[in-house]
Amino acid sequence: MKKSEIALGLLRIPVDICMIVLAFLAAYSLRTVTNLIPGITLELDLTQFPELDEYLLFAVKAAALLIALFVINGMYSLKSSAKTSKELGRVIVLCTAWIMLLIAYFFLSRTFPFSRLALGYAWILTIVFLSAGRLIIRTVQYALLKAGIGKRRVLFLGSNKVSEELKSYFSKNLEYAVLGVATDVEELEKAIKEKHAEEIIQTKSDFSHADSKKILEFCREHHILYHFVPDLVQVQRTNIEISSPVGIPLISLKPTPLDGWGRVIKRIFDIFGAVCGLIVLSPIFLITAIAVKLDSKGTVIFKYLDDGSRVKRVGEHGKLFNFYKFRSMYPNTHNLRYTELARLNKRAGTPMVKIKNDPRVTRVGKFIRKTSIDELPQLWNVLKGDMSLVGPRPHLPEEVAKYEKHHKFALAIKPGITGPAQIAGRSDLDFEQEIQLDTYYIENWSLWLDIKIILKTFGVVFRNDAAKDV
Repeated sequence: MKKSEIALGLLRIPVDICMIVLAFLAAYSLRTVTNLIPGITLELDLTQFPELDEYLLFAVKAAALLIALFVINGMYSLKSSAKTSKELGRVIVLCTAWIMLLIAYFFLSRTFPFSRLALGYAWILTIVFLSAGRLIIRTVQYALLKAGIGKRRVLFLGSNKVSEELKSYFSKNLEYAVLGVATDVEELEKAIKEKHAEEIIQTKSDFSHADSKKILEFCREHHILYHFVPDLVQVQRTNIEISSPVGIPLISLKPTPLDGWGRVIKRIFDIFGAVCGLIVLSPIFLITAIAVKLDSKGTVIFKYLDDGSRVKRVGEHGKLFNFYKFRSMYPNTHNLRYTELARLNKRAGTPMVKIKNDPRVTRVGKFIRKTSIDELPQLWNVLKGDMSLVGPRPHLPEEVAKYEKHHKFALAIKPGITGPAQIAGRSDLDFEQEIQLDTYYIENWSLWLDIKIILKTFGVVFRNDAAKDV
């Protein structure tokens, strides 16, 4: 899902809240006008009006109720494909149900804290203001799409009637940029690389099982969203999303539940966890920094390589980011893993390097590696958005360069400070097993799974499992 799509989807919540409160304030002011209707003078009983702060408190509570109704009825779906007229129709229906609930509450409780006419104004103005807010967001989204921001670049696989119908539909939709049609796997791979497609839609059903698997693996390797018309491919059965443009059933195989609200929830959890961690663990940060500095020469934080360039790790979709951890080795010894110490690599034949009894590690370094204290500065990476609290292990660029195609699926999400591999065996785990665990995590993510992994990480650390590789 596009970042602009997520941002505009989330924006609807604060905009709706503001519009509801503004509608109540407007209704409050409007009720004081006694000659609103020409020829009719309305009586104004000031005893029916509460103090403004009391009225605002009621407005906020009423707004919370309406927002809850909107949530229950899917008005905050981040991937909204409903037409504007249908969305505004649902606003009217839900606002009407909401005002009826308020009236029913006042009737049953035999209380009415302010003018009934003001409540009627609030109902009408809430519909008007909410509709205006939603139209403004739609207008912004339309302008962004016209400017090419947020468009989803789609390529079709299969030249047939179904492709033509879908192509015609998507070509008329501003959200999509239709890049063309491929007829076979080789043509597809070439077109994706040349046109930078982000999604493919397969409508051709006569591919062999090997070709079908190759298509899916190619999409996973290059982080491309894969759709297909039903009964074409039976390779993956999880994270399925079904839509029906122009009456044609379309199934999307999503690589992970970390899309839409899942992505938002995980990010909120990461920010909360990182802030709490930085505050609670600040004494350990201070003690570790002093110990590292006293134990050996060099910087406290390992952020520069032997040639003076920044330490990088490979993040989501292969993007590089600046990486932080407490220095656990002597300065200018990082590249020895590829030269003098290469013969000691216990993971020869894999992209990884693992050196037992590593002579580059300082005395303090052995302790902070064993207890994972060296990883704590990565909380800053989490706060910045480069990493997550839980995810696949962040690997070095030179390691990722040696990945086979199926390994690259681990780059589908942000790397984590801890993850399934760290609690299953840490650095002693076979690399293929690590990839299998990461793949399972990506395909089956849930907030509860993150919490369980974090709790198990504490157990692994306290058991003093073997020290990790850099």
